[in-house]
Amino acid sequence: MKASSRRQWLRTVATAGLGVVGSELLNRSGAKANPGSEAAANSQVNGRPLQLKDYQPRSMLHVPETHVSRSRFPNIDFHSHLSWIDRKGKRNVVHHAAKPEEILQVMDAKNVRMMINLTGGYGPLLEETIRYWQAPHPDRFIVFTEPWYEKIIIPNYSQFQADQLESAKKIGARGLKVLKRLGLYLRENVTTGPLVKIDDRRFDKMWDAAGALDMPVAIHISDPEAFFLPIDRFNERYEELSAHPDWSFHGKDFPSNAELQEARNRVMARHPRTKFVALHVSDSENLPYVSECLDRYPNMFVDIAARIGELGRQPRMARKFFDKYQDRIVFATDATPHGDETPQQIFGNELYEIYYRFLETEDEYFDYAPAPKPPQGRWQIYGIGLPENILRKVYYENAARLLGLKT
Repeated sequence: MKASSRRQWLRTVATAGLGVVGSELLNRSGAKANPGSEAAANSQVNGRPLQLKDYQPRSMLHVPETHVSRSRFPNIDFHSHLSWIDRKGKRNVVHHAAKPEEILQVMDAKNVRMMINLTGGYGPLLEETIRYWQAPHPDRFIVFTEPWYEKIIIPNYSQFQADQLESAKKIGARGLKVLKRLGLYLRENVTTGPLVKIDDRRFDKMWDAAGALDMPVAIHISDPEAFFLPIDRFNERYEELSAHPDWSFHGKDFPSNAELQEARNRVMARHPRTKFVALHVSDSENLPYVSECLDRYPNMFVDIAARIGELGRQPRMARKFFDKYQDRIVFATDATPHGDETPQQIFGNELYEIYYRFLETEDEYFDYAPAPKPPQGRWQIYGIGLPENILRKVYYENAARLLGLKT
């Protein structure tokens, strides 16, 4: 290639990398496309250069495509949000994302034996959630409770929260869900003042109560590492964060991802009788670090909810991780009915089929979410082809052991 031609090619590639396909394109022979040709016409959207947000490349790879309609073994989805608490009004209200019959239809089709609704609320809201989901279908739905953070300003909050957990267990809650609100949103005056740290001593009695009551703690304390970095041209989640700038924890008084992880570790060290399930693989982009944590804390488990997009782009390391920690990984999706803003979590047949394909096959280079464009980052994933003995544990046995169910 002549030097002048190479410079032109590099300019074209650089322009495309910035989100715009230039008006001058190369055809397969390396020659410049005619501006009036079909190729040039297709580079225009409504008469404008193609923007990155409109770019939907189709892979030219010819690789096997396996459709896994049902999991090889029945599974427990350890992480879903079938209801949530609306705290924006004068009083907190519980919302249900769907009717149980709608959810059960998909569960039966996809071999999901049980779903854990982590965001069950607290106090009267928890009672309502249990009546709606768990009471009518006790063999299909389990509800977890949440800390009552609005009460943190009352005297003796520590004992209050421990007592609330005991009351939640009595009415049917099977575990405790800790949202990333602790560490990233909750402040000394609930919404104002300094951030409350994850390892704040006011929660020690709650952690101890969870252990004494044999209620596993599903804890989410951070987000992808890119969420803690500037939203700039180096950020691999630039598109996602541009669409959701409120998901960024860069700057202000937010702690770093590493600080959040270490604070959680101190909690696990102080409460060895309590079982902690670090949600989203804890730190799915840094499996060596997660491995160190699992080796150090025998009371730590992880789920894979909403992180096959990360695990699947490092398939060899992920497979080794599943091999080594096969007794401490639980199947989960972060399924949210009608959650249109998060395609990688929308409850439905397609969501489960992608997870099954990742776990059960060695397929290459496929979508990690049922969406026209990759919602978290512009990459594809690879299956890790787990053997049956590990699949049984990940799909069902590990979660059943945590929840005290029959295997």
